[in-house]
Amino acid sequence: MINSGLVVIIGFLIMAICWLLFAAFKLRQKNEIILRQNKEIEAQFSLLEQRKNELDELFHQNKQIISVVSHDLKGPFNRIFALVHLMSLSSENFSPDQKEYLNRIHHVVADGLGMIRNLLDNRRLEEKGIDFFNEKLNLVTLLGALVKNYQMLAEKKGIRFHFNAPATAILFADKLYLTRVFENLLSNALKFTEPGRQVFVDIIDQGESIHAAIRDEGPGISAEDQLKLYNKLQRLTARPTGGESSTGLGLWIVKTILDKMEGTIECKSSHLGTTFIVKLKKKLVS
Repeated sequence: MINSGLVVIIGFLIMAICWLLFAAFKLRQKNEIILRQNKEIEAQFSLLEQRKNELDELFHQNKQIISVVSHDLKGPFNRIFALVHLMSLSSENFSPDQKEYLNRIHHVVADGLGMIRNLLDNRRLEEKGIDFFNEKLNLVTLLGALVKNYQMLAEKKGIRFHFNAPATAILFADKLYLTRVFENLLSNALKFTEPGRQVFVDIIDQGESIHAAIRDEGPGISAEDQLKLYNKLQRLTARPTGGESSTGLGLWIVKTILDKMEGTIECKSSHLGTTFIVKLKKKLVS
C-alpha cells in the first residue's frame, strides 16, 4: 500500500507541475503579444520618423520659398514705392479722387514693404543670427531721417509727427539693425494712431546711455497683451486703424535685436496711447 502522505505529495507535485506548465504557456503567450506589440510600435515609430522627415523637408522648402519670394518681391515693391513717391511730388494737376487713389497706393506699398522686410529679418535672425558692424552714429541724424521718411505716410493718414532731440546723441552701433528697430516702432505708431492725431518722437541723452521714446495716441495696449507683447507671430487685441497688415514679427524682431545689443525696450500704455522707450548704451556690443 502506498503511503497516503506520499500520494498527497505526488498530487501536489503534479498540480505544481501543471500550474508551472500553465504559467509558462501564459508567459509565452504574453511574450508573443509583447513581441508583436514591439514590432507594431517599431513600425509606427519608423512611420512617424518618416513623416517627421517629410514634414521637416516640407517646412524647409516652405521657408526657402517664402525667403525667395520675399526677396524677389522687395525689388518691385521698392520701384513702385519710388514711382508713387515721384508721382506724389508732381500731383498738383491730379483730381481729388486721383490724389486719394495715389495716397492709397502709397500706403499699401509701404505696408507691403514693411511686411517683406520683417520676413527677411526673421529669416536672417533665425538662420544666421546677428553679426554687428558697429560704427559711430548720431542717433539724432539716423532717427530724424527715418521720421522724415515716414512723414509723408503720416500726412496721408492725417497724422502729425513731432520730433524733439538734442543736436547730437552719439553712440556706437550697427546702423542697419538699429534702423530696423526704429522702422518697426515708427511703423507701429502710425498703424495704431487714428487720423487727426499725433506721434511724438523724443531723444534724451542720459550720460552713459541714450533713450529714444516713441509715443502714439492710439487705443493703448491691454495689460494682458503687454505680457505677450514680444512673442513671435503674436497678434494683439488692438487692430491697425487704416487696415494695415501685420506679420506679428515686428516687436519680436525689435526685442531680439536690442537683446543682442544689450539694449532694452520698455512699454508704457493706457487708453490715451502707447509709449515705447528704447534704452541704448553709448558703447554697444562689439
